[in-house]
Amino acid sequence: MSTGKGTRTRVMLIAPMVFVIAIVTASSLLIVRGRLRSQIVENLSADLTHSVDTFQNIEAQQLDVLRHENALLANLPSLKALMTTNDERTIADASVQFWQVSGNDLFALANRDGKIVAAYTHGMPVSAALRGDIAGVIGLPERHYLLSASRLFVYSVRPLYFGDERTGTLLGYVISGDEIDSGFMRQISHASSVQTAFLSGNHVLVSTLSPSLQSSLARIAEHRKPPDRSSAIDEASLGGEHFLTTDEELSQGSSAPLHLLVLKSFDQAELAMRQINRLVVIAGLLAIVAGTVLMLTLSRAVTRPLELLAEGVKAFGTGDAAHTLPRSGTLEVRELSVAFAGMRDKIRETNNALLEAERLATIGRMASSASHDIRHYLATVFANSEFLATRKLSSEERGEILSEIRIAVDGTTDLLDSMLVFSRTGNAKRRSHELVAALLERAMALVRAHPDANGIALSAEYGDPVDTAAIIDGRQIERAIYNLLLNACQSCKASEESHQVKAILEYTGESITLLVIDDGIGVSDSIRYSLFEPFVSEGKQKGTGLGLTLVNSIAAEHGGAAALVSSRPGETIFRMSILRGSIVEPSENNSLESRETTE
Repeated sequence: MSTGKGTRTRVMLIAPMVFVIAIVTASSLLIVRGRLRSQIVENLSADLTHSVDTFQNIEAQQLDVLRHENALLANLPSLKALMTTNDERTIADASVQFWQVSGNDLFALANRDGKIVAAYTHGMPVSAALRGDIAGVIGLPERHYLLSASRLFVYSVRPLYFGDERTGTLLGYVISGDEIDSGFMRQISHASSVQTAFLSGNHVLVSTLSPSLQSSLARIAEHRKPPDRSSAIDEASLGGEHFLTTDEELSQGSSAPLHLLVLKSFDQAELAMRQINRLVVIAGLLAIVAGTVLMLTLSRAVTRPLELLAEGVKAFGTGDAAHTLPRSGTLEVRELSVAFAGMRDKIRETNNALLEAERLATIGRMASSASHDIRHYLATVFANSEFLATRKLSSEERGEILSEIRIAVDGTTDLLDSMLVFSRTGNAKRRSHELVAALLERAMALVRAHPDANGIALSAEYGDPVDTAAIIDGRQIERAIYNLLLNACQSCKASEESHQVKAILEYTGESITLLVIDDGIGVSDSIRYSLFEPFVSEGKQKGTGLGLTLVNSIAAEHGGAAALVSSRPGETIFRMSILRGSIVEPSENNSLESRETTE
């Protein structure tokens, strides 16, 4: 009868809880994301404002330094004396040392008429255009930025007087400045981890941006509208990267249109937001896991007794009659458990009765088989004893008769030993440290003395005997090996080809495996799947059919199994495996494994 499809009780309890937590987590994620974005924009705006303030401070400090340097130069008597010569060549040659002393990127001297008589810059020669641009800013004291040929300088102009500035004679002007380059830009960017750029129209003069981003900025600058007010926060996208920007207008103090653009990447903030979102999701997942664990704990008291009862029914169906049944739960569950326990006991009693009947039947079959074989051996002994009473027999004939009597006695002894071992398998044995290789050698010696081993070449392979150590019942394992070897010899006897039996020991850290290979006629298809059952001995003229049964039982008691690996005319391979030192009771699984065959 099919149970049909349905939903477990604990699933019905857990599913709504998981749904509610998921909804709450998603809502929290949206709220946190919105508020976090607002806070990040506010923080980035503060960084941009701080960067503009930093620039203004650096700008003021740099102008103060330039003015102070110019004041010192203007008071040098040597420079004043040089300017009184009014000779441009002399002034140009001698002014080099003053430029070197100042250490500035831009240095120039102009006469009282504002004509540049000497000018020097780092990096490239002074062009006529630069001289003209310098001359153009001398009379504009409110300006301090000089833009010439894509080079931007912050500069200071100082008049040079002979005598006192109020009453003295004007000799000329000292102009010194520093070029705004990448080093200057890094000073602005370092404080708040921002990017900066000086722009003149749509031309990027100098910037800390990468070349690709500078190209994007130049394209955007062509269509960019000036901000409504200085230091206003705006947004821009450069090369796929999102920035917050602020613009500081500097045209009033410059010789050309100029403004400073400060940018702060929003992508890093987006990354931080994604990380926080990930943490929120993880928190939601942890809440789901914790809620699930809690709900499972609560539902356990309701559903666990039913599950235990279902497990007990399934276990009994597989043969486990000792599985514990629930004694707690609701009244209905306890009543059902008591009823099932009673039914299980009755079925077990009936099953024990059937097993006892089967055992008696097995004993009867054993007795019947043993009776026939013992009578055959006794008849042989009786008949040959009568022949021995005759005095006309020669010594050779008497020896042959005695040999037949000995074979009959040995057969009877072997039969009785097999029956005793078969009846005792399954009982606990005293085990000791043994070398399986030594047991194999002893078993081979016994087999060589058996008549069925005459003409059979027996060999063994096992490497270092010490590696075959195990905690086992030595007599049982020796008996199992003996039975396998004797069975192989008897199979070879029926073949007309060469007679060889080889035993190979293989071992790992946990188990030992014996392979017995013979070149006999092979195993008949009619008994291939019942070889290890009692009284199966098709094709043999003697024996009770207990040999391989004992092999399998002994192997099972030592945690292993016996199996027919393959069989064909000319090659048959049996395998017996045992565990080192493990005492494992035989089970149905071992019996089933013993029947596996491979063609």
